[in-house]
Amino acid sequence: MATPDFIREIRASAGHQLLYLPGVSAVVFDDEGRVLLGKRADNGRWAVIGGIPEPGEQPAAAVLREVHEETAVRCVAERVVLVQALEPPVTYPNGDVCQFMDICFRCRATGGEARVNDEESLEVGWFALDALPPMEDFALTRIKHATEEGPTWFEGIDGADESLRAGGDVAADG
Repeated sequence: MATPDFIREIRASAGHQLLYLPGVSAVVFDDEGRVLLGKRADNGRWAVIGGIPEPGEQPAAAVLREVHEETAVRCVAERVVLVQALEPPVTYPNGDVCQFMDICFRCRATGGEARVNDEESLEVGWFALDALPPMEDFALTRIKHATEEGPTWFEGIDGADESLRAGGDVAADG
């Protein structure tokens, strides 16, 4: 994944210390119910499309931009699938340490032909849900939640999933 210029500027003064950064990811479906995936150039693994919002950029706008930049596919964001702080922090080969707060969107393709559109992907393609390539849990979890019609999923809220599905309130500890 290419490092955005604004992060390079922060790194110039912050060094390699932990940066807590926003991230966005997209589970994009076409009219046939297939999901759009990219084979990442940095690790050779298939994954959902994602990236880092620019300063001041809204998450939904960022995810649409990332999908188009990486795959040439145009899409619309339909809903937030999940919000999750990714654990553990990532240490890159150069020593930089980051932890991401990912906001994942379910999106619907509206145009464009899927193709490698930048240096971040080796391949791009549409996959039937019953024919997904090997992927990390990160991607599989997002695809699973995007196929469900329930509310947005939040990690770390004890009992919240069942309470929210039932339309109830989540009691705060106090």
